Amino acid sequence: MPQPVRKAVFPVAGLGTRFLPATKAMAKEMLPVVDKPLIQYAVEEAVAAGIEQVIFVTGRGKRSIEDHFDFQEGLESLLLDKGREDLAQVYREVSDMASVTYVRQKQPLGLGHAVWCARDSVADEPFAVLLPDDLMDAEPGAIGRMKAAYEASGASQVAVEPVPPEAVGAYGVVDPGAFDGETYPVNGLVEKPDPRQAPSHLAVVGRYVLAPTVLDALGRAQRGRGGEIQLTDALEALITDYGETLRAYPFPGTRFDCGSKLGYLKAQVELGLRRDDLGRELTEYLQERLRGRNPPVPSGPQQTSDQS
Repeated sequence: MPQPVRKAVFPVAGLGTRFLPATKAMAKEMLPVVDKPLIQYAVEEAVAAGIEQVIFVTGRGKRSIEDHFDFQEGLESLLLDKGREDLAQVYREVSDMASVTYVRQKQPLGLGHAVWCARDSVADEPFAVLLPDDLMDAEPGAIGRMKAAYEASGASQVAVEPVPPEAVGAYGVVDPGAFDGETYPVNGLVEKPDPRQAPSHLAVVGRYVLAPTVLDALGRAQRGRGGEIQLTDALEALITDYGETLRAYPFPGTRFDCGSKLGYLKAQVELGLRRDDLGRELTEYLQERLRGRNPPVPSGPQQTSDQS
């Protein structure tokens, strides 16, 4: 019977150059969607799936991620003194969310290298990988579904979704077998193929559940496309060199590519519309904008100071 998946790796060492200047002195994973940073959405998804240990693979300039999941007694006391038990509770929940380990990626050598940097913390166990740039909007979460599929079958899982033909060159793409009602068997993978030669339009997106064998494959991997150690190449090796099974799990839900500005804005709007405290007025504002009118004046008292 396959081992349970207890650990999750979060590669968060990227520079976030597409969001400069916002990310000049701020980790891109700490960019907020409404009032919660991107990284927290991904960690909450993992914890909801039963993940017990979170492993952040960080780099220079990522201290804010560590601070976010740390405990600061003075801040909690300040909130309680001000009678803000609600905010103090939120603060405690973030700090107590999971057991956290930090590993440093000293060179920017790609996603595969980032995952390999976590090898000592993962040890000889299956593990999940979550890319915070991909905000996966589904209930239950994508990683929970994939974790259950791995624990039932022992086959490594990659999340996939169909993308337009002209977009396949930006992704790793699977060569799928026949769909079994839940997953596709993966015959092979290609990293950022020429759209005219792509084996399918099923692109690998930011969720994985992997057997520990992949760490051995990454340790043997040569630099691939872009001079980086590609996780896609190691997954291909699982099939061709190690004789293991890899399954492609069609992601059921909506993926917001928050590594792009447009995807990030879409996530802001969609999640904002669902909020009980924001949704109605945001809906009215958007409706007025689409009609080409000036937005309505918000009703009710407006908070003008961050001191309360």
